[in-house]
Amino acid sequence: MFGGGDTVLVAVSGGADSVALLDVLSALARPLDLKLHALHVHHGLRAEAEPEADFVRAFCRELAVPFHLERVAVRRVSVPGADPPWQGLEAEARRARYGAFRACAAAVGASAVATGHTADDQAETVLMRLLQGAGPRGLGGIAPVRRPYVRPLLERRRAEVEAHLRARGLSWVEDASNRDPAFLRNRIRHDLVPFLVERWDPALAASLGRAATVARGVVADLEQRAGAALDRLARPDGGALVLSLDALRRLPEELAAEVLRQGLIRLDPRRATLRAPGERALRRVLGNEALRRPLRLGRVRIERSGRWLRVGGGPRPGVAPRAWQVPGRLVLEEVGLSLEARCLTAGADYRPPRERSTVAFDADRIPSRLTVRGRRPGDRFEPFGGPGVRRLKSFLIDAEVPRWDRARIPLLEADGEIVWVAGLRRGAAAPVTSGTRRILEVTLRAPLAVPPLAE
Repeated sequence: MFGGGDTVLVAVSGGADSVALLDVLSALARPLDLKLHALHVHHGLRAEAEPEADFVRAFCRELAVPFHLERVAVRRVSVPGADPPWQGLEAEARRARYGAFRACAAAVGASAVATGHTADDQAETVLMRLLQGAGPRGLGGIAPVRRPYVRPLLERRRAEVEAHLRARGLSWVEDASNRDPAFLRNRIRHDLVPFLVERWDPALAASLGRAATVARGVVADLEQRAGAALDRLARPDGGALVLSLDALRRLPEELAAEVLRQGLIRLDPRRATLRAPGERALRRVLGNEALRRPLRLGRVRIERSGRWLRVGGGPRPGVAPRAWQVPGRLVLEEVGLSLEARCLTAGADYRPPRERSTVAFDADRIPSRLTVRGRRPGDRFEPFGGPGVRRLKSFLIDAEVPRWDRARIPLLEADGEIVWVAGLRRGAAAPVTSGTRRILEVTLRAPLAVPPLAE
């Protein structure tokens, strides 16, 4: 948990667990070469909050530990469209508290944030997650070490902590909200746990602690395998990750869902912890059920198109319309591409280009002023060689172009007719024939010679 010379921020609410934690770490600071700071988070939710802050301040003064007070604002009501969504007062207070931990740790240069969770907290957490339908990650409960957070008292019982304080002649404060039955944890602590200890297992806390350790081991192995699979399968795409749906479905279901979760974390580290609905949503994305709209998880959305799946932010900019006088070069900064056109004299040995990135037209049958744009609703296109005029949307679907890339494909237009879907297929207009005297060759190039616009 600690290395010599570490600066450690100790979270101190004033309750028995946190007071004991600060007392023990203060005694160990010299032999372990630790520099301690104490943080008290004032949620502003109870009248007793001010006296509790004064209590912690006085205790820190006795121990000669620098004291920090952070006042936080806790959302008390649900706000439509808020990110993250409101999940109840307890969850909001926790979110605000951990935000204060991160801010204060950064301010004092702490490499670890120590909290006073005990074995009883672990047992309550595992039971609460079990009742909420959590998977292996949730049943892993509270990790002893998950940087920057460390829990030095996690293997000690609450009764041992209070015995230590009484032996040391130390007092603590009782938070009245810890008995409020409106909170699920309190009902588990005061009703369910005593019932199970009496009727089922006197060593319940130890049993649940062992189960949590096993679950964390399973999850750690899953995360390692998923991270390797994500590196292998994902293709970066403008601040997003694109994966083959077929490749994901060939993985075991839990591994595939974890690959998606790892992708979410890389793009938005705040999503490291998903609640059960979020975990179920990841599995729906991998299923055969049609998705009518992208799945949104905070700032990140997951969308599916054909055999591709994209984990990322919102839509990327499409090709903006502009006129192009050919021959010459045209930079399409918004999509990181460029077009180059050159005129050639037709000769008997000329062979039309075979690569899809270059197209050839009869220069005398195509205007010198062209239009380059992205697709529009209702676009129609006549591919060279048939089968006749068709909807551009259907053509792009058949070409397996994902939905999020369709507006980013440059369309070359002459006199209102699409003559080239760049990089995919030329149109029927102005073909090179034996009677062609001049040839216009157009090439799609990437990346640009100049940096593309910032995402």
